[in-house]
Amino acid sequence: MRKLIFAINTTLDGCVDHTKQFVDEEKLEYFTHLMGEFDLQVFGRKTYQLMVPYWPDVLKDQSATKADTEFARAFDSVPKLVFSRSLGSAEDRNTRVVRTNLHDEILKLKQEPGKSILVGGVDIPSQLMQLGLVDEYRFVVGPALAGEGRRLLEGVSLPEKLQLKLVESKIFKSGSVALRYLKQ
Repeated sequence: MRKLIFAINTTLDGCVDHTKQFVDEEKLEYFTHLMGEFDLQVFGRKTYQLMVPYWPDVLKDQSATKADTEFARAFDSVPKLVFSRSLGSAEDRNTRVVRTNLHDEILKLKQEPGKSILVGGVDIPSQLMQLGLVDEYRFVVGPALAGEGRRLLEGVSLPEKLQLKLVESKIFKSGSVALRYLKQ
């Protein structure tokens, strides 16, 4: 069975709002390497529209850094599935928009052969956590306190406490820490 892996950047105080944190070359390299583990990315509309066309456009930008270009290439190469009731169609060729039941669609995808499935953003991952469908968590915690901004699981209550097991950690030069947890 394929694993569903949730990955996100967060501040020390739990803010996952992309405008409240920094992404440097080391973080981009980490996520570029991580992309090799997946053959499908899952997003909601909001996250998808933040990522596309931004990363595909980076591929066209001659002045982009090497780290940006390598992440953009990795991101662009992995097919995407977007859960949305309002998005009419996808902007890129490698994306499929679905309006089916989140629980049933993810269960079906996990049964298919292939690499792990990456889920990103806030709304869809929070719902998947509530449904107990996330197998692994990858948090990159930045050395900042945002004081405000979007948090995981806002407006979502878990049916029970999730106990996670830390299986890997990596400290970046910037002071960020990558943490990998498995659901117990």
